[in-house]
Amino acid sequence: MAKREVDIVVISDVHLGTYGCHAKELLQYLKSISPKAVVLNGDIIDIWQFSKRYWPATHMMVVKHLVGLIAKDVPVYYIPGNHDELLRRFKDFHLGSLKIANKLSLKIDGANVWIFHGDVFDVVMQHSKWLAKLGAIGYDTLILINRFVNFISLKMGRGKISLSKKVKNSVKGAVKFINKFESTVCEIAASNQYKYVICGHIHQPEINTVVTEKGSVIYMNSGDWIENLTALEYNENKWSIYRYSEDPVAQAIEIKNKKKNKGESPKELMASLLHELNVKNPEHGPVETD
Repeated sequence: MAKREVDIVVISDVHLGTYGCHAKELLQYLKSISPKAVVLNGDIIDIWQFSKRYWPATHMMVVKHLVGLIAKDVPVYYIPGNHDELLRRFKDFHLGSLKIANKLSLKIDGANVWIFHGDVFDVVMQHSKWLAKLGAIGYDTLILINRFVNFISLKMGRGKISLSKKVKNSVKGAVKFINKFESTVCEIAASNQYKYVICGHIHQPEINTVVTEKGSVIYMNSGDWIENLTALEYNENKWSIYRYSEDPVAQAIEIKNKKKNKGESPKELMASLLHELNVKNPEHGPVETD
């Protein structure tokens, strides 16, 4: 199958290691495209809730696919979020074509683009991290309840009910309103002469022009792979929102759910993947990091 070529893909809020993660669907998407560069914009692996008891084969297959892109010398930029903030201590780390940075500043077709996860503007994260972590656990529990409700609903011939999405949207919407998330981000972006600003964190896919006192800024959010199953793509001089639900080609890709070797923990599997990554450390792309 010929893969669809994409100049840049931005993915965020995958939350590998949690029950709500749609790793299979993400893997189908990744296998359907041939990206020239990949930006992982935070909360890819949910370190907050990581457990050896729950790490399905498809979750490791996503990691392995990304490692495969790095081995093929495709630039992959990892911007840690709040759920994988442990990786922020590895800022400016290089491994082959992989680079870890807290934020990215790119110049694409003459336009300045600013990319970061976005949790820095979340009041809950800044002042009550314990509450945010408690909310994450509660959300994951709600996902499990939601799956049970949908199982019963489908058996009764009714459609799916997204309890988790309704709760998530209402909570994140309140936080977004209080913090004036978009306007704050865009005001700072305009002050620094950025035409585009890309975030994740709030799980709301969006492309919107925001007018500030210092000029207009195009705000973009890549959404998530929990509820929306979305990403941002840059191709043919244009940004767009990718939606898995609207992609029959990706949905048709067969994923063989291979069982992991007995006795191997996720940590051991990860170590073997890194061992496979025996590539040089070239410089890639017009990217400046802070």
